[in-house]
Amino acid sequence: MSRRHQTSAVELPGARSGAPAGACDCHMHVYDSRYPRDPSAPLRPPDAPVEEYIALQQRLRLSRVVVVQPSTYGFDNRCTLDALLQFGESARAIIVADAAIADEELVRLNELGVRGVRFNRALATGASLDDLTRLAPRLATIGWHAQINVRAHQLIEHVELFRRLPCNIVIDHLGHVPQPEGLSHLAFAALRGLIDRGQCFVKLSGVYLESKIGGPSYEDVGAVGRALLRDAPERLLWGSDWPHPTETVKPDAVVLLQLLREWSSDGETIHRVLVDNPTELYRFPAVTTEYEKRIAL
Repeated sequence: MSRRHQTSAVELPGARSGAPAGACDCHMHVYDSRYPRDPSAPLRPPDAPVEEYIALQQRLRLSRVVVVQPSTYGFDNRCTLDALLQFGESARAIIVADAAIADEELVRLNELGVRGVRFNRALATGASLDDLTRLAPRLATIGWHAQINVRAHQLIEHVELFRRLPCNIVIDHLGHVPQPEGLSHLAFAALRGLIDRGQCFVKLSGVYLESKIGGPSYEDVGAVGRALLRDAPERLLWGSDWPHPTETVKPDAVVLLQLLREWSSDGETIHRVLVDNPTELYRFPAVTTEYEKRIAL
């Protein structure tokens, strides 16, 4: 279901421009009509090519990106892998696969820069939770993670399953914690329990998905973001969710990135979320290139 949350490109109070060297957008999608869409896909957005994202990336002053396989293409990862190749060494990717994928294919994809498999149960598409259970040991072996997109009730229902997985997990879109309940909702408690276990990362992305207030402040979702940044910055990632396929009126990604600084004024925390955590999880090299240093200036 599309939502209409208009945002403004005006800088929010207290926001600071620029991003640290090596900063990463950990959640975006590429759409290309050259690749066939899954007939059952609920989301069918227009083309959103790599070159269009690069213009945004430069505006955000980010130098790294994680391309996430969208539900639109089902198990056909060609569009995402093509984007990965176009971005080059500054990118990583998350694919969709079931438990039948061969070990040799995992190795091949790992060499290309793939670092995980997405399980999108929020839209009831792609790989199943049975696939997740069966694949998880192999993901752990190769150093990948399971990226999980679930609604709040699914998070609560399956939290023990997620807790038992041997691989790292990444929960999309702040766990879809419902508003206005927010911090008092059982889904937030489930999310914190997974974080406290030590193998769970959470993406600060898709703030508009559960917000009842809307942009540019998304203040209701901001309470969840602030709590996580205060208590578990070492377990957080930031993502733009570009090109915002659920939204009729597109939010400004600059505003979405500025929210991170609204939620935490601590420079070390911001660096951890934008640079250190992605470098560790996606196995990026240390920030040494002149390009990455220059783009943040």
